[in-house]
Order: sequence, then C-alpha cells, then structure tokens
Amino acid sequence: MCSILGLTRPFSEIHRAATGILTAMETSVMALFEETGAYLHGHFRLTSGLHSGEYLQCAKVLAIPAYAERLGQELAQQIKSLLSGKTPQVVIAPAIGGIVIGHEVAKALQARSLFTERDLDTNEMTLRRGFEIKPGESVVVIEDVITTGGSTKEVIRVADSYGVKVQAAGSIIDRSGGRADVGVPRVALQSLRAVAYQPEDCLLCKQGLPLVKPGSRRTEPVS
Repeated sequence: MCSILGLTRPFSEIHRAATGILTAMETSVMALFEETGAYLHGHFRLTSGLHSGEYLQCAKVLAIPAYAERLGQELAQQIKSLLSGKTPQVVIAPAIGGIVIGHEVAKALQARSLFTERDLDTNEMTLRRGFEIKPGESVVVIEDVITTGGSTKEVIRVADSYGVKVQAAGSIIDRSGGRADVGVPRVALQSLRAVAYQPEDCLLCKQGLPLVKPGSRRTEPVS
C-alpha cells in the first residue's frame, strides 16, 4: 500500500495502466494522478508537437489545494538540494500550466512568484502585468510537465533578457526520462519514459485514433 495526504490505495491498482511505461516510480506522486483521473490514455498532441498515447493532466491534481501545496513543498526541497541549500529569490513559470505549481514552489521557498505569457501577435513568451526581474536576483523556472524542455528554455530566454542567469529548473513530471536538456540543472518529482512520436511517424495516427490537444498552448486546429 502507499499513502500521501491520507490517500491509500493498493500498489497494483496504481500501476495497472503504467506497466512498461514508467521508470523510477514515485508511487506517492503517481497515486495522486490516478486518484484524480489525471493520468489519461488515448491519442494526444503534446505542447511539444509530439504525439503520445499517455497524457498527464496536472491541472486536475493541482485543483486540489492540499495536493498542490504538498507537490510544491516537495519540489521546493529538491530545488534547494540542487542549489546546495541556497534559496532563490524569484520563481518563474510559463502560463498557463506552470502557474499553480510555480506559486506553490515560491510559497515554500518564500520567493516571489512570476509567470510568463505568450504574446498574442508573436506567440513568444514575455513578462507582462508589471512583472520584472531585478539585476542580480537569483531565479529558478518551474513548470508542470517537461517533455522536450521547450517551454522552460523559452522562460530562461525571457530571464536572460533581464540580465539574470537562471540557476535551476524543476517540474512535477519529466516525460523525457531525464533526457531533456534545458541548459541548467533541473529536477522532477516523477520521471517517466513515455513513448512519443513525430506526427509523421505516429502509430496512433496510422490506427485512425482521434487526436486530442489537451494542453493550453495556442496551436493550429487538430485534424
């Protein structure tokens, strides 16, 4: 049995859909995804543009404040360990998916919580709403899920434009199995090795399965 925040479920039930896909299983984290129905199976277009048969809808887990707080605390601890105990002053997250977990990590670190948004004309990440980073501030980037690391690298470029160097990055889920390189040290609460396809090579497309785009980034209509 495993337990987190009073959640207790049989180990075999938590793993029933994950056999052969997950590595280095952190059962407490995946228990939350199973419990909230956030571990989805089907045919999905990821934010990266890749296709996959698995999707982790972090928003469903983070919708429960107690779960969001716990994940934020755990991720903050990993960030501090990565930085040898040093506490960053600013946490930046990409909207929309990273906002909640970024805020919870910032709260645990007693840091400022900022988020980037996409410009409607250029589709590029930018800081808005009066947010700014002061020269010399220590910064980390937090998001919900990393697949290729593209969103994290975009946020890092925004921070670079303010003349500060991002010290580390973190996420709840790492879909790359540790392979994504964002240019700074990073941590994740759960590392997966989920199969993902280039659209032209997608076996799920070839099977004729309907394609769903569940994320928040603006894309061309799914066809």
